Amino acid sequence: MQQLHSNHAPKRKRSDDPSLSPPPSPPSSNGFDLSLLEAAEKSQSAVEVLDLRTLKKLVLSFERRLRDNLEARMKYPDNPDKFAESEIELHDDLQKLRILAGGPDLYPDLVALNAVPSLLGLLSHDNSDIAVDVVALLQDLTDEDVLEDNDEPARVLVDALVENNALELLVQNLGRLSETDSDESAAIYNTLATIENMIEVKPAVAELVCERTKLLRWLLSKIKVREFDGNKQYASEILAILLQNSAANQKRLGQMNGVDIVLQAVAMYKSRDPKSSDEEEMVENLFDCLCCLLMPVENKEKFVKAEGVELMIIIMKQKKLAYGSAIRALDFAMTKYPSACERFVDVLGLKTAFAAFMGKIPVSKKNKKERFQEELEERIISLIASLFGGILRGSRRERLLSKFVENEYEKIDRLMELYMRYSDRVKAETERLDQLELDDLEMDDEERYNRKLESGLYTLQLIAVILGHLWSFDYRRMRERIELLLRQQKLTRENIKEILQEYHDNIGDLDGPEEKERAQAKIKRFIASF
Repeated sequence: MQQLHSNHAPKRKRSDDPSLSPPPSPPSSNGFDLSLLEAAEKSQSAVEVLDLRTLKKLVLSFERRLRDNLEARMKYPDNPDKFAESEIELHDDLQKLRILAGGPDLYPDLVALNAVPSLLGLLSHDNSDIAVDVVALLQDLTDEDVLEDNDEPARVLVDALVENNALELLVQNLGRLSETDSDESAAIYNTLATIENMIEVKPAVAELVCERTKLLRWLLSKIKVREFDGNKQYASEILAILLQNSAANQKRLGQMNGVDIVLQAVAMYKSRDPKSSDEEEMVENLFDCLCCLLMPVENKEKFVKAEGVELMIIIMKQKKLAYGSAIRALDFAMTKYPSACERFVDVLGLKTAFAAFMGKIPVSKKNKKERFQEELEERIISLIASLFGGILRGSRRERLLSKFVENEYEKIDRLMELYMRYSDRVKAETERLDQLELDDLEMDDEERYNRKLESGLYTLQLIAVILGHLWSFDYRRMRERIELLLRQQKLTRENIKEILQEYHDNIGDLDGPEEKERAQAKIKRFIASF
């Protein structure tokens, strides 16, 4: 059961540092941009209420300005002075349309008036300033705060945008925007925000935008840049969102040398910490990308070839902020992939892993937090379980088992300490669920099991699996140590067998019926050996 523990927040907060994000809009009142209201009041077409009549007026005016501009450009292609005024008027009308963000219930009417194709056509306008205006307008119209509680109008607008090639046109326009120009840099940010907003309304956009455009390539080129800025941070977040629930995107990025590029991006932090909370967030996003990429087996192979295992061990040894993220990436790489496990042992990763297992974790502001410590514990337990699952015989297996013998079985003591802690937590949750059911709260078996998993049952099961491997080794003194520690807690081998049995009964067939049978047979052998 792989999880990206640090799942994305529903929506990204803009940085507090003005240098890291586009210039803020003028002060607003009740969601309206005051400067736009003032402009509307001064204009001849100003109206008090935002309704269908207003919308028609705004769209009609915009279409007229657009036509005038196109005619002037065709008539005087080599004389910008002749069409400059029509461009200013078009710009002004695009600004006025931003007021529509105050009335999302009018979006179906906006679509019905066929304004969407006209607006999107301007993304390839010869004057990039006009394209920048359109991007700002689209970002306003699709903003999460605007679309909240307006599901149907939001879907109508986003469907119309997708049908009229908004994704292709937005990404094409990205290619001509320059980071050095503040307005264009803001437009890059707004483009990414618009795409994120569209995904929020219509999740299928996450795969559509990667199928139809070169967005993945653009995002990779952005995270390759050494210098940090707000757009690089946002690019890392969008990349993680695109990869998070899409095997197709994970494979697609892997084929584009994505594993290597993401490794290069995180390697910048192997011996130094991020300089700000924004940069720290970006590093976490990059590791999220890496973990998502490590879901398909072909990308695990690329990770091993690109010396990703070695890089993660170096990051752990340096004991910087990315320490926990490196453990997480290794956990993803080694799950059901023996080659990564073998490489890990060959490049002397056991010493580093077991230092973490014994709780020798570098202290920083971030990992002082109790939940962070728990996540690290859960990850390192999962990693050791993956090692046992991936290394079944030979000298590597002996080296792994010998770690539990050295220093008078201290690793077994630690394993049983963790076993008791997670066992107590699961017991407390089970009692709580029993009480809820007594209070007439109905709960099916699946929900009950999931609640127990969340309380620590999955980690407890992995500890029981590791104990199963150790017990099957049939080393008398190791078994005696486990039995002694169980007796001290007034427990027996039956307790471990019960946990393994529940694990066995709930193994799913996500990887196919044969894999399920194999996994269940292994757990049955452990139960029998106990």
